[in-house]
Amino acid sequence: MNDSINEKEIQKKVRREAFKRNWLLFRQSTLGMIGLGIVFFFFILAILQPILFLTGAWNEAVYHPVVGYEEIKVNLLVVECPDEYPTEKYESSNACPGDGEITQRQIYNPNINPEVGDIHVALLQPSPPSARHLLGTDSLGRDIFSQIMEGSQVAFLLGLLSAIIGVSISTILGTIAAFYGGRVDAYLMRQSDLVLMLPSLPLLFIISAFAELKIWHLAIVLGVIGGLGGSVITIKSQALQVKVKPFVDSARITGGSNMTILFSHILPNVAPLALLFMVFSVTGAIASESILSFLGLLNIEMSWGIMIYLSQTDGYIFSGMAYWWLILPAGLAVTFLAGGFYLVGRGLDDVFNPRLRKR
Repeated sequence: MNDSINEKEIQKKVRREAFKRNWLLFRQSTLGMIGLGIVFFFFILAILQPILFLTGAWNEAVYHPVVGYEEIKVNLLVVECPDEYPTEKYESSNACPGDGEITQRQIYNPNINPEVGDIHVALLQPSPPSARHLLGTDSLGRDIFSQIMEGSQVAFLLGLLSAIIGVSISTILGTIAAFYGGRVDAYLMRQSDLVLMLPSLPLLFIISAFAELKIWHLAIVLGVIGGLGGSVITIKSQALQVKVKPFVDSARITGGSNMTILFSHILPNVAPLALLFMVFSVTGAIASESILSFLGLLNIEMSWGIMIYLSQTDGYIFSGMAYWWLILPAGLAVTFLAGGFYLVGRGLDDVFNPRLRKR
């Protein structure tokens, strides 16, 4: 009994020492630390929104990313644009009306007929960034910053869940293929080849056309497709190297069963490579969700892809930088979070790849 306790304590100590050693190696990777900082920033955004709602710092009626609304009124001077240009006030027809001005033709309410020189009170939607709305509001008066936070939650949930499912499948199948070989290996490799032949995005389009995909469904679909694909082949190659190690032969000689050798000796030694694949697969999941949301193929309330889609349908995406807060925050969020996970993967590659550490 005491020997078993001592063995467990030794194993825990070895794991702690390995974690400290790997963390020191990871900290030496500039790219990895930059990526970790980016991922941590978006993680803070993901958990900040619920905290603001629970503490009452934000009113859900105003800042809810889907149904929130706030009237933002602005006083505009009613002007009449001249027939000929330039004038002292306007250089060309594009300059009239100017900032803070509106013409009588732009007032579409038949019950309101102000004269030139009057002040017209109008609703400003979408409104530009302000102290109350840091990234402005969209055409429906919803807070953009709150939508970015909501999109962060969707990205983390989808990315991590699909990555865990995919890596779990590929690790188990790759290890089994390496350990048993023969027909089992041949079947699993041909299965991976078949999945690799299928174009992933068109396949997702077809699935979305026949099924109403929510975020959980998409995570499972992406996880299964990724888990049955090329990562199985790579995991199998790593497992084959572990299979011929002396400690595996020792476990077999001492009477260890196939399941014991498989799950206690081979799987733990391919886990670092599986973790690396998991981090990289998050990037693909975030990009896939953004594309499907932009095309309107997902049944979710709010995400970064939906934000870009709404900007496009409202006609703001081709307005240049006039309404930049409707386009840039969501686009940059997708780019930076996907890039952050990629850089973390690069840092982990430096940790788990001995050849890169020597370089």
